[in-house]
Amino acid sequence: MRSLPLPLALTARLSPVAVLAAAGWALSSGPLAAPQAAEHKPADEKTGTQSASAPSTSTVSKAFTAAPAPCQSVAKKTIESLVPGAKTAGKEIPSTDSELRRTCSWNALKGYDYRWLDVSYEVMGSDEAAEKAYRESTEKNSGGGAVPGLGDSAYSVVNLTTEDKQQTREGVVVARTSNALVTVTYNGSDFESKKAPDTDTINKGAIKAAKEAVAALESEKG
Repeated sequence: MRSLPLPLALTARLSPVAVLAAAGWALSSGPLAAPQAAEHKPADEKTGTQSASAPSTSTVSKAFTAAPAPCQSVAKKTIESLVPGAKTAGKEIPSTDSELRRTCSWNALKGYDYRWLDVSYEVMGSDEAAEKAYRESTEKNSGGGAVPGLGDSAYSVVNLTTEDKQQTREGVVVARTSNALVTVTYNGSDFESKKAPDTDTINKGAIKAAKEAVAALESEKG
C-alpha cells in the first residue's frame, strides 16, 4: 500500500491514531498552528486580572463572567454535517483556567476525508480587553474579511497549505461579544486525492459553527 504523508499539525489533532497507523500514513512536519484562541493568554492574563480589581465602569458592567460549555455550543446535526463520523459529544481540551477559557474539538477520518472543528471561548475582564485581543487576532490572521451580523464584530479568513503535495484548507472565524471572544477553527483534507475542500465549503462551515457558538454564549448573558 502506498504511504500517504499526513502533516504534523493534522496528526496532532487527529485522535484515532490507530486508524492512521493501520492505513500506513507517515508523519511529516506541517505549518498549521494550534487553535488561535489559545494564543491570547498574555492579553487575558494582563487585562483580565488587573481589570477585575480596578474600579472601572467596564469591569462592573461586563456581560460575561464565565465561559459556557463549548461541547454543547454547536447542534448535533451541525457536527454531523461538518465533521462526518465524529462523536457529536466532542472532546473538551484541558485549560489552565476552565472558568475563563474553554475549548471543544471534534475530528474524524471517514474513508480518506478528514475534518476538524474547534470552538473556543475566552472571557476577559472588560470589553476593552476583548476588543484588543480581537484586533490582535485579526491582524495575525490577515487576508480575510468581516462577517456582518455576528456578535459585536466578527472576522473570517481561509488559508490553504500544502505539505508533501497534500493540501489542507483551514478557516478561522473570530467573533467578539462584549467582553468575550469566540474562535472557531474548521479544516479538512482528502488523503486520497491530496486535495482540500474548496474555500466556500470551509468558510461557510466555520461561519455556521461560529453563529451557533455565539448564540450559545449570548444565551448566558444575564
